[in-house]
Amino acid sequence: RWLRQHEYVEKLNMHGILSASAGQEQLLTELLVSHAKIPVLIGELISVEIWKHKIFPVLCRLEDFKPRSTFPIYVVLHHEASIINLLETVFFYKEICESAEDSILDLIDYCHRKLTLLAARSTKAQTVTSAELRCPVPPQELQKQAEMMEFEISLKALSVLRFITDQVDSLPLSALARMLNTHNLPCLLVELVEHCPWSCWEAGKLKKFENGTWHVVSPEDQVKMTKLDGQVWLALLNLLLSPECQRKYHFDGFNKSQLLKLRAFLTDVLIDQLPNLVEMQRFLSYLAVTEPAPPKKDLILEQVPVIWDHIFKKNSGKWEAIAKHQVKHAFSPTEEELQLQARRWAQTYSLDMMEALAPDKPRCRVCGVEATKRCSRCRNEWYCTRACQVQHWQKHKPACNLMA
Repeated sequence: RWLRQHEYVEKLNMHGILSASAGQEQLLTELLVSHAKIPVLIGELISVEIWKHKIFPVLCRLEDFKPRSTFPIYVVLHHEASIINLLETVFFYKEICESAEDSILDLIDYCHRKLTLLAARSTKAQTVTSAELRCPVPPQELQKQAEMMEFEISLKALSVLRFITDQVDSLPLSALARMLNTHNLPCLLVELVEHCPWSCWEAGKLKKFENGTWHVVSPEDQVKMTKLDGQVWLALLNLLLSPECQRKYHFDGFNKSQLLKLRAFLTDVLIDQLPNLVEMQRFLSYLAVTEPAPPKKDLILEQVPVIWDHIFKKNSGKWEAIAKHQVKHAFSPTEEELQLQARRWAQTYSLDMMEALAPDKPRCRVCGVEATKRCSRCRNEWYCTRACQVQHWQKHKPACNLMA
């Protein structure tokens, strides 16, 4: 049942990516809102996060854990990445943010945990490359993959948090108090601006992490703002310049000194790329010479996140027993079960399935009308009729042979 659910999430994730690239996410967002699926996805996200912290290390230590294939475990690790990717795609919309209801507090806590990990990363930990994954022992290999994935998940959590800050006016009161006072997110974002975990120097060259890989940045592009830099600055703008946030945030000596560090980064080059930062510059200049009023102490009943606590209390003291049970029943499939599951995964990740989700129908290579047939050898060219395929064959033959 869980694997079936993972397949559904994976298909939704692919659908979300394709819809977003075509600018047609409305159908997906309506589906998730009308079926109240956002709290369900947040619950799944946190349960896999707890599994990674509590069950996965125990699994890797168990002496009797010698799996024929580590792919079933990798799927669980990948499940968290799929969900956060789906949330990143849809949280841009206000109605999605509102449909999270009370579970938005759990999501804020989740994002805070990921951003704290991101801020704490050392330069050494940043450049875990695929070359380092060639370990002889499967559990060690899985741990390395989990570490790489954790970094990418944290970057997605940064984007989700920025989309949440876009909606500060429509969030529950407790959500704003949690971001500003419980977690002090403005100061955490200042840490990210200072240490910039998605860029590092290696052998005298600046490398930045973008679109899933580390790449060397040419000298003329070194001052260029990346999408991740933009997300941090936009989140800071939302949290510091909103009147509601300014009323609730405590500008004490420590917070003020941390925020004023941002002035060093607000160069003309940066402001040219994100003109809204002029307002941030003005605000920081004002903050430097004034003592803001202390936050209003309203009497409010504060909501608390419940998903993490519920899962922890329910399973406290049972982590090793759960790990042993899962080794026996979930992660040691027979050859037959593995082959059956492999066929299902092949369908889930198939190119045909992704093409079926694409909003634009394929066109005939020869005449351009809507096509229904494709070359059966290379599966790459589309045609409306056999006549068009025969007509194009001499041109297509060399490429077809190569691909086939």
